[in-house]
Amino acid sequence: MRVVLQRVSQAHVTIAGRVVGRIDRGLLILLGIAAGDTLSDAEWLVRKIVGLRIFPDDAGALNRSVQDVAGDLLVISQFTLIASTRKGTRPSFNDAARLDAARPLYEQFLDLAATALGRPVAAGEFGADMQVALVNDGPVTIVIDSRQRE
Repeated sequence: MRVVLQRVSQAHVTIAGRVVGRIDRGLLILLGIAAGDTLSDAEWLVRKIVGLRIFPDDAGALNRSVQDVAGDLLVISQFTLIASTRKGTRPSFNDAARLDAARPLYEQFLDLAATALGRPVAAGEFGADMQVALVNDGPVTIVIDSRQRE
């Protein structure tokens, strides 16, 4: 699993002109699921994300997590994060998990994130054509890959 995290002051996702998920201060999580990813990947990523200290404390140092600041999460499925650009100029998505494996893992990720945060998380719709709007705060943008475990 690969995520792009963006610390936001606000974000929302729209499908067919209707807002389906909205947050204020928190993290926008773009989530890519690769073939072979497991529940263990989701569990590790959720722990990492919820505990990641990327919000400022009173002195301005990045010492607080999304949980510490009572921030929200907006999770968007995005298989294009698994793209390979090794050959040519057209990305290959062959390494992305198939729909029948990715959808349940995405839903498990949402459940794990809600449990870890202690409240519901906002989300897009798996597989839908979505428009995502955000105000990146900082800007702070971080990429995390569960296969590298850094």
